[in-house]
Amino acid sequence: MKGYCAIAGRDPLHKAYHDTEYGFPARDDAVLFERLILEINQAGLSWDLMLKKRETFRQAYAGFDIDKVAAFGDADRARLLADPGVIRNRLKVDAAIENAKRLQAIRDSHGSFAAWLDAHHPLTKAEWVKLFKKTFRFTGGEIVNEFLMSLGYLQGTHHPGCPVYDTILTLDPPWRRGA
Repeated sequence: MKGYCAIAGRDPLHKAYHDTEYGFPARDDAVLFERLILEINQAGLSWDLMLKKRETFRQAYAGFDIDKVAAFGDADRARLLADPGVIRNRLKVDAAIENAKRLQAIRDSHGSFAAWLDAHHPLTKAEWVKLFKKTFRFTGGEIVNEFLMSLGYLQGTHHPGCPVYDTILTLDPPWRRGA
C-alpha cells in the first residue's frame, strides 16, 4: 500500500478518518462546510494538526452551521483570531465567514452544497479549481483537490489494495460516475 493508506494505520486519529470519512461521499451541508473549512485551514500546515484541532474548530465555528457562521461579525472574528484551538490566520477566518455567505446563495440556487457539486460534476481537476476560485475565497488547487478527493468527487483517496477502497466502491462515489 502507498500514500495515506500506508501511514493512516499507524495513528488512531488518522486511522479513524481514513477508515470512515476519507473518500466517502457526503451529502450533509455541515459536513461539506466542515471539510472545506478544514482544508482551507490546513493549507501550509499538516492534516495531523487539523484532525487534532477538529473538535475545537467545530465549537469555534458553531458546529459548522452555515447560517450561524455567515452571521459572524467583528466580535466573532476577533474571538476566532484569539482562539488557540483554531488556526489564527485572518485570511482563513475571513474566508470561512465569506464562504458561508456564498454557500447560503448556493443553497438558494441549488438547494444544497451537495446539489451544487453534483450540478457541476463531472469536471476535470483544473475545471473544478477554476470554478472554486470563481465561487469561493482561499481555494487554490491543492485545497480544491483534497476537498473533492475527500468527498469522492475526484479519485485517489485509497489504493485498490486498501480494504477501505472496496467499501467506498459500494457507496458509488461520484468519481465512478464521471470523468
